[in-house]
Amino acid sequence: VNRARGALGRREARLRRSSRDSEPRTPTTMPLAAIETERLVLRAFDDRDAPELVRLAGAREVAATTLRIPHPYTEADAKQFIVMCRSAFEEGSSAVFAICLRADARLCGATGLHIIRAHLRAELGYWIGVPYWGHGYCQEAVRAVVRYGFEELNLHRIYASHFLHNSRSGAILRRIGMRYEGCRRDHVWKWGKSVDLEMYGLLKSEYVSSGS
Repeated sequence: VNRARGALGRREARLRRSSRDSEPRTPTTMPLAAIETERLVLRAFDDRDAPELVRLAGAREVAATTLRIPHPYTEADAKQFIVMCRSAFEEGSSAVFAICLRADARLCGATGLHIIRAHLRAELGYWIGVPYWGHGYCQEAVRAVVRYGFEELNLHRIYASHFLHNSRSGAILRRIGMRYEGCRRDHVWKWGKSVDLEMYGLLKSEYVSSGS
């Protein structure tokens, strides 16, 4: 009986370790580590980013393509966003990066993952300031964040959506390997009218097999 109990205890311990290993790994005692790509540095937002954040996120063209950026966008909004990014990372509920140019450290946008730990999944979000449109920075940044989600956080699924009229965003998601999963009709209310959401997703198994 004792041997049986001992074997059962060891099996339960292995199962607990396996379960822990499958959970998203979000360090809550360390700052958000920077990610470098060929042309960009993705880093944690800093209080000093607030003025440039207001200038870039405050553009009507940026707010028009996003669900959560208010317009007009004030300094109070920027400061609240930076505090939220920091606290959410410490809680393990998101990892949001400032997108900066490697050449001169200029802030040019933001990207990140909103993590649902119970289901090993995260929602990908991103935006790029208008002066930096058309250079491929967004695609380069989100590809790096997807890699971070699967390889560092051990997520099972990453998904994203865009407004129906924002076809450029859909093109970015397809280029990084995401699969189209359908349309949520009239899913959100934006500036006085309902908007369709185009849905995309990527599983870790697909990410590995595609060599992204």
